[in-house]
Amino acid sequence: MVEAWYMDEAADDPRLPHRAEPARPVGLEQLRRLGVLYWKLDADKYENDPELEKIRKERNYSWVDIITISKDKLPNYEEKIKMFFEEHLHLDEEIRYILDGSGYFDVRDQEDRWIRISMEKGDMITLPAGIYHRFTLDEKLKAQDSERMCEGRKVAPLLAPASLPEGGRDQVLKSLLGETACLAGE
Repeated sequence: MVEAWYMDEAADDPRLPHRAEPARPVGLEQLRRLGVLYWKLDADKYENDPELEKIRKERNYSWVDIITISKDKLPNYEEKIKMFFEEHLHLDEEIRYILDGSGYFDVRDQEDRWIRISMEKGDMITLPAGIYHRFTLDEKLKAQDSERMCEGRKVAPLLAPASLPEGGRDQVLKSLLGETACLAGE
C-alpha cells in the first residue's frame, strides 16, 4: 500500500524522506479529496494486465510513454532530475505507474503544503489537472520504466510562478483553466 505524509521544510537532498516532525501521515481518503487516485497493480504483467486495461478504458487513456530514470539509461540525467523536481502543473490529468524502482511524488494540498507520496513497483496514481506537483527519485536512485498515460496527447508542464499573484494558486489555475474550472479538492 502506498505511504504518504506531510513534508518538513528542510531544503537539503530531495531524495531523503523529509517527514514532518511530529509525523503527519496522509491517508488515501485525504489524497482522494485532493483528486489524487491510487491503484496497486502487478507491474510484471503491465503489457497484458486486464485491470490496467480496464482503468485505461474507463478513464480514456490512449497514450503511453515509458521512461527509465537511471544514470545509465536517461540522457542528460542530472538535468532531467532537476527538471522533474521543479514544481509544475498540467492542464490535463497526469498518470504515473511505477514499473520498477521507486521514487517520490510531491503534491500540494489546499493550503499549499507539500505531501510526499512514496511510490514503488506496481503503484499507480493519477494527479488531477491543476495540482502542483513534482517528482524525485528516492535514495535508491532508480525508477525504471515509469509509465505515463495521458488522454491522447502529450501536454507540456506549466511551471509554478516564482511568486503567486493575489488569490494564489486558485487564481493562477482559474486563469489557465477558465473561471468556472473545478479545481483539485473542490
